[in-house]
Amino acid sequence: MDPDIVRPMPRDDDLDPVDWRILRQLQDDASITNKELASRVGLPTSSCHERVRRLRTLGVITSVRAVVDPAAIGRGLQAFVAVQLRPHRRELVEAFTVAVLALPETLALYTVSGPDDFFLHVAVADSAHLHRLIVDHLTTRPEVGHAQTHLIFDRPMTAPVRPTR
Repeated sequence: MDPDIVRPMPRDDDLDPVDWRILRQLQDDASITNKELASRVGLPTSSCHERVRRLRTLGVITSVRAVVDPAAIGRGLQAFVAVQLRPHRRELVEAFTVAVLALPETLALYTVSGPDDFFLHVAVADSAHLHRLIVDHLTTRPEVGHAQTHLIFDRPMTAPVRPTR
């Protein structure tokens, strides 16, 4: 899909029940074959393939990825770091974003509203690694005014996107 082409975002009610069954199956396990997916949602394989292609074209399905368990690669401690920037100038926000996304410990960076500007999700080996990350890579940045760490004790509890109607 070409990122420069602007497409109207589909609405929840633009998707029919079969589209939602396809999305649910792919959210549970995107590695299944088209033949298996078609069987699970009750469609011929060619129709199923066409619907998945349409969902990609519409931007409903944006990517398919492998989820790596950070603990399995020696990064068993995860945290959210709430970051406040000072001052709020575009070039500083962009510099912070580029620098933080380049860190190997970064899993995700969220821009948020409220007293904090970003939530940084990181995975590290241990508390000493987390401390080094914060002291050496976050608080030394001139645009970082404040950083507050929240340890994550459990795996993420997620739910698939479902129709709202």
